[in-house]
Amino acid sequence: MTTFIIIAILLVLAVLAVLLRPLWRHARGVAIGVGVIVAASTLLLYQLVGTPQALDPAAVKAPATLGDAITQLETELQRNPNQAEGWRLLAQAYQREEQNIKARDAYAKAAALAPADASILTEAAQSRALADDKRLFDAQAVALLQRALAADPAQQRARWFLGIAQRQAGDNAAAAKTWEPLLAQVDAPTAASLRKEIDNARAAAGLSPLPVPAAISLQPLVVNVSLDPELAARVRLNGNAVVFVIARAVGGPPMPVAAEKHAVSELPFTANLDDSDSPMPTMKLSQMKQVELVARMSASGNAMRQDGDLESKPVRVTLPATKPIELVIGQ
Repeated sequence: MTTFIIIAILLVLAVLAVLLRPLWRHARGVAIGVGVIVAASTLLLYQLVGTPQALDPAAVKAPATLGDAITQLETELQRNPNQAEGWRLLAQAYQREEQNIKARDAYAKAAALAPADASILTEAAQSRALADDKRLFDAQAVALLQRALAADPAQQRARWFLGIAQRQAGDNAAAAKTWEPLLAQVDAPTAASLRKEIDNARAAAGLSPLPVPAAISLQPLVVNVSLDPELAARVRLNGNAVVFVIARAVGGPPMPVAAEKHAVSELPFTANLDDSDSPMPTMKLSQMKQVELVARMSASGNAMRQDGDLESKPVRVTLPATKPIELVIGQ
């Protein structure tokens, strides 16, 4: 069992080194998301190889190297070829071994089995470029990228690669237009680099540079946090408890766009939320039109909600706010 886990981890680390390398220089914000995809695909290896504890050690030997793991995957996929994630994982392993032709062919099978999976389609297109001596995206790769964007218009890597393919084909105006939506999706340093690439493409097409973006000026979101007096009179507060002041995108993911942590001894206090309080570089408070605010008292100190945590009523705020927001914990 231990050997199996080690090899699975080896596969993940090896594949990450290959997949992130071509993106890191020009699109770091895009590259970070690759890690999540690769890590998730590792679960498939467990499904393919099986449960080691249920196998006869005399009959089955756990893979000792990446090459052994590839061999086992190949054998399993020969027996059961209708596994898109299996072909994807095998292709990623081939790429680590720099077997780019085999990776291209494995990705083609994965794409055929998952024709609406934007991530697989994007990786399949990239594999075709890696398998080409000149690293060019051919017509089939372009078609895969277009299908990926049709399935998921927010697929950043597909949009980035399609722009590269259009630049390679000399269609510089199309490349600039393809890349422009990415400016609103990536972090500021990546956007600055991407803007240069877009302006280069526009210049090659005889177009003027993009307009210089207006500087975003956002006053801090002022939040007054207090404890309901009746609650304070009834309970004895844990001196080690902390209070999180959280701003979330309305109707968006639970991850905060801004958050501050305060000791319970500071109550009542005023929090000033701004972009410096954002835990995610690609989603900042200044980008929001509305946010939902909540104050949470956590005895465990964990930002994720736990049983027994006390919260204020959530308050929806339109930005920029013209006056302080009041949050009362326990009310």
